Amino acid sequence: MSLRPFTAACVQLTSGSDMSANIKSASELIREAAAGGADFIATPENTNLLLLDNDERFRKVHPQAEDPGLLAFRALAGELHKWLLIGSLIIRVGDDKVANRSFLIAPDGTIAAHYDKIHMFDVDLPGGENYRESAVYEPGTAVAIAGLPWGHIGLSICYDVRFPYLYRELAQRGAEFLTCPSAFTRQTGEAHWHVLLRARAIETGSFMIAPAQTGDHDCGRKTYGHSLIVSPWGEVLTDGGTEVGIVTAEIDPSLVEDARARIPAISADHYPR
Repeated sequence: MSLRPFTAACVQLTSGSDMSANIKSASELIREAAAGGADFIATPENTNLLLLDNDERFRKVHPQAEDPGLLAFRALAGELHKWLLIGSLIIRVGDDKVANRSFLIAPDGTIAAHYDKIHMFDVDLPGGENYRESAVYEPGTAVAIAGLPWGHIGLSICYDVRFPYLYRELAQRGAEFLTCPSAFTRQTGEAHWHVLLRARAIETGSFMIAPAQTGDHDCGRKTYGHSLIVSPWGEVLTDGGTEVGIVTAEIDPSLVEDARARIPAISADHYPR
């Protein structure tokens, strides 16, 4: 039996150093997306907190069981009876480490899956912009796939998008929909964001749902925006531009089967030696 289409929404935010304000902003936009008919609603990386100072980060984060954002979003999913993908929350996992953790929340408010970002953003960009996520973040070690009413979803976060083998594995394990919530820097976003997301969708014959942070953050960081939903054939179905808000697209699961039948790349397991 064919799976019915559904409406996916990307929430685009400018999160900052005030966790309560971030949760409030995200919750308001989630409600707006639900009222507009979205079945699946995704928020970006760093939904609960986006800052650069490590000491301030450790003062503000919580263990998973106590995180106010997770508690609020689980309650909201149950209230709205919607699937939520909270792109990531910064969660304390030790005295000197945090996790960048994505949560898939079911319509009854339970956590259906979670994923810790595997690839750490340790880079030196032109103009002196540099990041060392590995100094404070504990990297994930496992892929995450979960069942939805419309098929299977594979989770990733931001810098992961530069590692195509992760998405190939997710697709080979059955994921028809991929998520890449992000806080892409403006510099790298302008150069690579669209092409990377389209490439991962095309290579795997999957939908890519990528909610993003946007704008100038109170810590001084600048993010690119342009939340995207991309079809399995690489077509950009919606682009969030640079403003805070919501974009939506209809997701037809049958297009995954069509794309993979045309170009069966994920079923090829033979490589030259």
